[in-house]
Amino acid sequence: MTMKRTKLVAAAVLALGLALPTTTAVAKTLTGGGVTATTPYSSDSGLISVYDGSNDDDPGKAEYYRHDSAGTKRTLWNKSGYKTRVTSGDGSAIIKFQACDENNASPDDCSGWGAP
Repeated sequence: MTMKRTKLVAAAVLALGLALPTTTAVAKTLTGGGVTATTPYSSDSGLISVYDGSNDDDPGKAEYYRHDSAGTKRTLWNKSGYKTRVTSGDGSAIIKFQACDENNASPDDCSGWGAP
């Protein structure tokens, strides 16, 4: 193989490697009480979802922080009821989150904090 052809093949392999994704986002799910929070959701690192699997008439929530506003705790509520899921709007990547099952007259049942 000539040097020119070797360089051309190497450039093509490099370009292909840059064009194809090498990893896919692996979702992490945390559970607090009967509530689960999942991020990335639908392989989007800027989405988080809350699923209420607790048949207790109390809402569920995810508390989370985004990369571009790391000092601001955000809350995504699921007040839609048992066996429903809500999803956040898209934004910068979620960097830390927890799932909580709200207990109106008692402390919430929350998972520990986790990173996706």
